[in-house]
Amino acid sequence: MQVRLARPLCLWSLALVLSACGAEVAGPAVETPPASVEQPALAGPCAGNTSFQVGAGLHDITGPAAELGMMGYAMVGQKTAGIHQRLRSRAFVIASPCNGRRVAFVSADLGLVSQGVKQQVVERLKATYGTLYSDENVVLSATHTHSGPGGFSHYALYNLTILGFDKQNFDAIVDGIYQSIVRAHGNLTAGSIRLATGDLLNASINRSPEAYLRNPATERAQSAYDTDKRMTLLRLQDGTGREVGLINWFAVHATSMGNDNLLISGDNKGYASYLFEKLKGTNYTAAKTFVAAFAQSNEGDVTPNIHGGTNGGGANDFESTELSGRKQYDLARVLYDGAAQPLTGAVDYRHTYVKLDEAQVAPAYADGVARTTCEAGIGQSMLAGAEDGPGFGYEGASCEAINDVWDAITCAAMSTPCQGEKPVVLEMGTMQPYPWTPEVLPLQVVTIGNLALVAVPFEMTTMAGRRLRNTVQAQLAPLGVDHVVIAGLSNAYAGYMVTREEYAKQDYEAASTHFGPWQLAAVQQEAAKLASALRDGASVPAGPTPRDLRNEQTTVQTGVVFDDKLLWVDFGSVVTNANASYARGATVSVKFWGGHPKNNLRRQGSFLQVQRKSGTSWVTVANDWDWETKYRWERNNCVPTFACSHVTVEWKIPADATPGTYRIRHDGDWKSGWDGLIRPYTGYSREFTVN
Repeated sequence: MQVRLARPLCLWSLALVLSACGAEVAGPAVETPPASVEQPALAGPCAGNTSFQVGAGLHDITGPAAELGMMGYAMVGQKTAGIHQRLRSRAFVIASPCNGRRVAFVSADLGLVSQGVKQQVVERLKATYGTLYSDENVVLSATHTHSGPGGFSHYALYNLTILGFDKQNFDAIVDGIYQSIVRAHGNLTAGSIRLATGDLLNASINRSPEAYLRNPATERAQSAYDTDKRMTLLRLQDGTGREVGLINWFAVHATSMGNDNLLISGDNKGYASYLFEKLKGTNYTAAKTFVAAFAQSNEGDVTPNIHGGTNGGGANDFESTELSGRKQYDLARVLYDGAAQPLTGAVDYRHTYVKLDEAQVAPAYADGVARTTCEAGIGQSMLAGAEDGPGFGYEGASCEAINDVWDAITCAAMSTPCQGEKPVVLEMGTMQPYPWTPEVLPLQVVTIGNLALVAVPFEMTTMAGRRLRNTVQAQLAPLGVDHVVIAGLSNAYAGYMVTREEYAKQDYEAASTHFGPWQLAAVQQEAAKLASALRDGASVPAGPTPRDLRNEQTTVQTGVVFDDKLLWVDFGSVVTNANASYARGATVSVKFWGGHPKNNLRRQGSFLQVQRKSGTSWVTVANDWDWETKYRWERNNCVPTFACSHVTVEWKIPADATPGTYRIRHDGDWKSGWDGLIRPYTGYSREFTVN
């Protein structure tokens, strides 16, 4: 049985579950002092410090652009079939010479950051830089796009609808993130960081408003909105005033693109980054260039579909993505241009692993009674989806208010007292030989001057994020920290996190909170320990070591056996050609005989080029990462092998395109069925004019 769950239902379709039930790179030397000489970040030589070292780096992390399931909506039929935007890893290394500490922050165009990705990125950094980078000072955060290829987790639940682990995609992600950090490290230079904040209205709504209203009225009264409207932005520049890049955090799901989209896309946050980088002349192939990261925060109950349902305001998903992304871009540009407050202090961090399926929660962090967290389980309302993406059944299914026979059966058969109101439909934590989701999870607190980042491996709801920020703020206020940001979907992934009051409602987000009603309380407790240790200059235990499952992966996916074509054509030959001329605003479409894109991901390259004639030369004016282009792949079942491919390149001619003579170029690779070798090919359209 397959239940089609509409957007933005993250992260997988439980219908399936139920039916199945290098060389060193030089850079400025900033060494980490031993724990025995740790000092509070804003004390001693760092008091009043505004001097940092800053570096930024970009790299391509785009995986297979055909026949690989997408990560986000968890629909078996949603497989990649081309590229609208390439996915990027945007990395920043920030160091404070006053205390010798540094942090690497990455915002990656991914649905999530899997624990295996973090493990292997850190491994590669250690092999290159020794002890300079580690779990403690590397933060990997996902933008949460739902339009990227999946199969890059080592835990079974997140690979179910992908039909297993995909090593090609996993390796592309690990290498791309690593390379972006290497570039940021190599670009480190003396500089400064300025901060600005502002509210972005009419860009998000709460998709579970009734659950939000369960929170105490006095707590809700502290904010005018039921989602966090605040954007926090950092402007980085070097000592000469050269612009290095920006990082901003704003909480909204990257679900403007729906579950019927088959083109790889960074969604609204990817588009916002693209707009800002285009403004600043970013060169995506250069080792040193301007980088604009639109990072994720506590978006758990926040949707960009502000007109309700799946309606983001556009005539289609592409227009809705543009609308949401441009709103974020517009505010970021205002904040960036007006950023005046220098960050003051130093870089510091604390990190630990917590076994969240058996955490003991002190009364002060719960309801006045000692509590414990639970083995990971998912509730019945997970099937129902969110308010803007109904699935199967209904939200609010609770063992304290049984509504039908199914509720009664589920509660009697599978639920446990530990999980409270949740009617459990899948206990991931009891699966053998390994749990289907991670239970040993990272928590991390980082200070960059008077800004603190709280990195969590969850999708936190609005109020859950506010509570965690307040917990950390209370500990770090004596250091002068006056801005606290949730860096969501960081370093690993284990579902959602809601408040105790929201949990009782058992909407989609609560049903997707794995470790029971006291999960947030446990995280607040452990985050407070990290923050107080950072404040006092004390060390913290590393915690239990998460398992490494790289050698325990399976898949039922098949690779490319070979590519075929008709005997009388070549790879790259044109099937449907361009017209002789076009007006601005029109769309050029050219179809080629192609090869499978899994043969060569062409990372840091492109499957297409739009070229304009300049004298006797051709100048490339657009690639497959530009918003006005689309690269589409489809299998063409030519007899007798059924191994043929057609590639369609589309270019929507911009309103400001230079008049002249153009052509479409397609680059690809084909695999021989005779010798197994992969060979490149190139095809060209006819020349055409743009008037």
